[in-house]
Amino acid sequence: MAKVLIAQGGGPTAVINQSMVGAVLEARKFTDVELVYGAFHGVRGIIDEEFLDLTQETTHNLEMVAETPSSALGSTRDKPDLDYCKEIFKVLKAHEITYFFYIGGNDSSDTVRIVSEEARKADYPMRCVHIPKTIDNDLVENDHTPGFPSAARFVAQAFIGANLDNYALPGIYLAVVMGRHAGFLTAASALGKKFPDDGPHLIYVPERVFEVDRFLEDVKATMDRYGRCVIAVSEGIHDAEGEPIATKLAKDVEKDAHGNVQLSGTGALADMLCDEIRDKLGVKRVRGDTFGYLQRAFIGCVSDVDQREAREVGEKAVQFAMWEGRDGSVAIKRTGFYSVDYDYVPLEAVAGKTKVMPDEFIDASGTDVTDAFRMYLRPLLGSGMPDAYRLRKNKVSKVLGR
Repeated sequence: MAKVLIAQGGGPTAVINQSMVGAVLEARKFTDVELVYGAFHGVRGIIDEEFLDLTQETTHNLEMVAETPSSALGSTRDKPDLDYCKEIFKVLKAHEITYFFYIGGNDSSDTVRIVSEEARKADYPMRCVHIPKTIDNDLVENDHTPGFPSAARFVAQAFIGANLDNYALPGIYLAVVMGRHAGFLTAASALGKKFPDDGPHLIYVPERVFEVDRFLEDVKATMDRYGRCVIAVSEGIHDAEGEPIATKLAKDVEKDAHGNVQLSGTGALADMLCDEIRDKLGVKRVRGDTFGYLQRAFIGCVSDVDQREAREVGEKAVQFAMWEGRDGSVAIKRTGFYSVDYDYVPLEAVAGKTKVMPDEFIDASGTDVTDAFRMYLRPLLGSGMPDAYRLRKNKVSKVLGR
């Protein structure tokens, strides 16, 4: 009889529970599956043997959990090395796990790869499958990644609101969006534009070098043209040497548990860029925001397309593992104008690799996106995307001539 273990890793998303529930329900359909476990708090939960018996969970409650954002099993920021993965394998073997499914991004796929290799070395019959997830949309082999469309929908809608506010009370508004190496999520801000003079007027992504002086010139030119300026900035913007702008402008640099520089979590980058604008351009009405965690699992901005595909990658992971009997990673492939198919790719093709925005998605100016990107993203945002309208300017003639 087979035993299944499912875990969730990295940052939560609006649809990661769809993948978990898809895998659980699909696994329970197979008659040789005896138990389905969930590791509480990802790989750390495996090491600590903190398992939940999902075989006993009702289908109705699982469906309710699937509709709920964030990681129902809990997550972890642990980044396992070889020794850590050996401990994971030791626990899996002790519990006689025969199918291991790990839902996550780049680091999670690498963990699955290492655990798979350890099982192979020990001649232990266990299938290890990576299920894709990341709001950064930076997994190779995938057209897009579950979690990204819903986060992109949030970003687009947030900028619709910010632009409406800025239109009513003109000034400069800047928001920092997640994306250390890939600018997909920041670029999604462009999908909120309806009228030619709508913001964001300037979009800065990590795929292009960021120059502070050029940035200030762009902002001034936009202010001269529209009398206002809305700006979207990726947390990972950097100079020509690759140094993050957040560290270049900061007096004190904060780092996370992995030694990575904290880019957008503190709000520092937005504040520093706003200070540059105030000091160098003399503009008084300048406001900065950092979307931070809000964009990851916001319950009011979930894409129905994202929900459906997140469920299906969980289902396909179980099918691939049990029908094909090999380790791998599920990958989303786009077919037609908008439909998808699911491929099963080798773990080494995905593990530890990072996808960035292709050149054809970034405008020649380096501060906007192309129609190709808009066509790429629009179907992912799902149904019911709101539109913002304006009053027509049917002006009345002045009487006093003021």
